[in-house]
Amino acid sequence: MNMWSKKIIYDITPFSLLDFPNKISCILWFVGCNMRCSYCYNPEIVFGKGSISLSEALEFVQTRMGLIEGAVMSGGECTLHQETIPLAIALKEKGMAIKIDTNGSHPLHIKKMLDLGLIDFISLDFKATHDKFQSITGSNYFERFKESLQLLNASSVPYEIRTTYHSELLDMEDLQEMVTFAIGEGYQGTYYIQNFVDKHATVGDIKSPHNRLTKSDLKNENIEIRN
Repeated sequence: MNMWSKKIIYDITPFSLLDFPNKISCILWFVGCNMRCSYCYNPEIVFGKGSISLSEALEFVQTRMGLIEGAVMSGGECTLHQETIPLAIALKEKGMAIKIDTNGSHPLHIKKMLDLGLIDFISLDFKATHDKFQSITGSNYFERFKESLQLLNASSVPYEIRTTYHSELLDMEDLQEMVTFAIGEGYQGTYYIQNFVDKHATVGDIKSPHNRLTKSDLKNENIEIRN
């Protein structure tokens, strides 16, 4: 099969002002994920099949030239797909900035993209502490996440760390440990914590959270709570 005919994109969000800092963008939702976070609200992307080929995605971006400035590769977990590299090259040739949303489980893939100068911004999901990583994500990729974090700290590419907070999974001590860990590894940006939104179907059967996080819960000037 020709690489460009592979249907590994579930859907495309044609226009976003929120997902790529300071850029008007589209979002390419890649299918599949190597984690099983129960709170994830994209089960159709995690378990579903792609309906859009790489060539169709590239053609779509061409129709948006002059209207958008960048493309976000999200999912699922977009770094599962080696095809993100030639797609990013093609998008960059058209003048698009590229943002990656990733759980950090494929540091070698991220390194390839960084070395090729294909990434302009990264959102790195920090799922859990080392001790809770397996139970929350259904995976043993904490060390890979750590390697990705170290790669980004050594790179000049801007990035952000973000965590989804669900009170049934993480507590205040966990969050403080995660923030301290990120800073200890050299992270100097804003750490974004987003409250779980109980409005969508999720990957796992999870209870509604018994409380929501507020700014006063964590004392650190580098933390921003998103509701």
